[in-house]
Amino acid sequence: MILLGLNIDHCATVRQARYRQAGQTAGGNVEPDPVMLALLAERAGADGITVHLREDRRHIQERDVGRLRESIATRLNLEMACSPAMIKFALSLKPDSVCLVPENREEVTTEGGLDVAGNLKRVKACVQAMNAAGIRTSLFIDPDERQIELAAKLKAPWIELHTGAYANAYHTPRRAAEFKRLSVGATLGSESGLVINAGHGINYINIAEVRTIPHLHELNIGHSIISRALFTGIEESVREMKRRMNP
Repeated sequence: MILLGLNIDHCATVRQARYRQAGQTAGGNVEPDPVMLALLAERAGADGITVHLREDRRHIQERDVGRLRESIATRLNLEMACSPAMIKFALSLKPDSVCLVPENREEVTTEGGLDVAGNLKRVKACVQAMNAAGIRTSLFIDPDERQIELAAKLKAPWIELHTGAYANAYHTPRRAAEFKRLSVGATLGSESGLVINAGHGINYINIAEVRTIPHLHELNIGHSIISRALFTGIEESVREMKRRMNP
């Protein structure tokens, strides 16, 4: 069974569009509540909840993360930049896992994998701090041999392969080559002792092929599930994705 980690960032995006200046993240007129969405998603079968606390706080806020830590029954996965401030926050929060991702102030959502080779000292310090605290660390990386080898060398127990290039190429002639990169990367990672997760751009169509990537443990999916929930509700959108992941 491939596990489903639901990224709920864009539920908070909708809230922040109207209530950024409200001074609170839930209650009163403030809606929608990402924590309520997470609880409904768990009830429908989500195996974990993922949030990205960005430096600019464009969607998820600290209070959201704290409430999730206290409320959800599955696993909390915190996506975070590899910075001293976020390391301190994660060590205080103690999520079940963290996923180290790059952050670009101009991007709408995370684009591209973490450059482990170019940020080796910072990534190493973060992985060591999380390992010492018993927090499982995942590195969000492109399916590149060098990045995968360094992830194993740093003793990050998990990697999350960035599937964005494949998703963008899905309706183009590059699709087969991008899928092969993911499959080769997953095999190399597994042979190196890493747990293989994947995410970014996965939807209800390309999941039929994504799910055949070897050695998959978990998929982290957000935008597509939240989008479908506008029409079917979050519980049905989660159940449908789980059916397609594990037919």
